[in-house]
Amino acid sequence: MLFYIFAVLAILSAGYMVLTRNLLYAGFSLLITLLSVAGIYVLLFADFVAVVQLMVYVGGVLVLILFGIMLSSRVRDKSVLSESGNKVWGTLVGGLILMGLCYTILHANISALPWLQTTELNVLGLQKSTVQSIGIKLMTDVVVPFELASLLLLIALMGAAYIATDKPKA
Repeated sequence: MLFYIFAVLAILSAGYMVLTRNLLYAGFSLLITLLSVAGIYVLLFADFVAVVQLMVYVGGVLVLILFGIMLSSRVRDKSVLSESGNKVWGTLVGGLILMGLCYTILHANISALPWLQTTELNVLGLQKSTVQSIGIKLMTDVVVPFELASLLLLIALMGAAYIATDKPKA
């Protein structure tokens, strides 16, 4: 039941996000969509992915988007509105993608997946947290690429801070 609540909430807020012209409302609708997807991840016992969803997308990307919208929302006393008015093509492409996804889901042989064939009836009792195993893997086997990625992100952050600073006019 909770899955259906989160799914409907995600679909409705995503639809509102696409159809609204007010960018601030679209940003808040994106917040509801991302939180609903994180709830679906929790229901699927993908706890690490749910935490990453909350930390990276809701905590980082969405806050950045909302600050950008709020800081630039008043230009000459006019609200920033979306200028996209071609909803016919968007609806047509979205409908075609939805039909393709429905066709794929209906014709997929999901019962033949190997991990579904080996499961027992008591699935909930066997579930364990994936955070510990991912943490051990990150700090042992792939520690060098993990640290290189963190250095690359640090350099990108320093570059963004340098670009954002005001340059003294000579």
